[in-house]
Amino acid sequence: MGNLLLTPRAFLRRRLAAVPGLPTTPSPLRDRVVVVTGASSGIGAATALAVARRGGIVVAVARREDLLAQVVDQIVSSGGRAQAYPCDLTDADAVDALVKQVLADHDTVHYLVNNAGRSIRRPLAESYDRVHDFERTMAINYIAPVRLTLGFLPGMRQQRFGHVVNVVTWGVQVKAPKFAAYIASKSALDVFARIAGREAYADNVTFTNVRLDLVRTEMSSATDAYDSMPAKSPEQAAQIVVRALEDRPITVNTLVGQVGEIFNVLAPRLSDATMAMVDRLGRPGRMKG
Repeated sequence: MGNLLLTPRAFLRRRLAAVPGLPTTPSPLRDRVVVVTGASSGIGAATALAVARRGGIVVAVARREDLLAQVVDQIVSSGGRAQAYPCDLTDADAVDALVKQVLADHDTVHYLVNNAGRSIRRPLAESYDRVHDFERTMAINYIAPVRLTLGFLPGMRQQRFGHVVNVVTWGVQVKAPKFAAYIASKSALDVFARIAGREAYADNVTFTNVRLDLVRTEMSSATDAYDSMPAKSPEQAAQIVVRALEDRPITVNTLVGQVGEIFNVLAPRLSDATMAMVDRLGRPGRMKG
């Protein structure tokens, strides 16, 4: 799963949990309000279910109201606590209204998972007249989570506790060709979280960037180039996200992502040449439909 850079408290809790005979301690998510975006399917739905199993109070946010209701019904029927908040996160007024409604209903938010997103795989040679690809991707992958974070951050700082998990991508380290719009938007969120984490650290509000590799979801299935590639299940990805919520590391990286980042720093031109060769040799891949 990569490095977790645990806080001392999380490290101690993990070590104690491994000692035979000691009573298990409840999850830090128990009885805490956890907002999960993109909760109608994929990683978001699996994360909402996993948080509920740990006793968290799930605030499930997504655009597709019918699918979102199914996830919430599944949680409630299993004895968990969850509430659906349908919202188009690219609508600024709707996001502001969402923040107000959630705070009115729950008084506070302890955790925020910025998971909702949009991916696109298209070379720049096919993007010269498609600036809208960049605008749409930035709107959901960067502006929306920043707006949500800014909405809940004052309350987190006032109560002197909060944690934000951003589901980004290993691409922010590897910088793979054909993903300029997607990786650029996720990189912006990655950097925002690192700076926000430094400003809010003294108030015990922390941020984690989970830099996931490929996950088999509706979003990835839209591109045929991914069909034969190894990928995590949404449930596997959700376990990583939940552990990031509980342990509050700075980043969660993959080995490939870490190697790619080091390669880019130590030999930038060689890494450019390598990526260019891989790009030329690789299958073109097309969006389905």
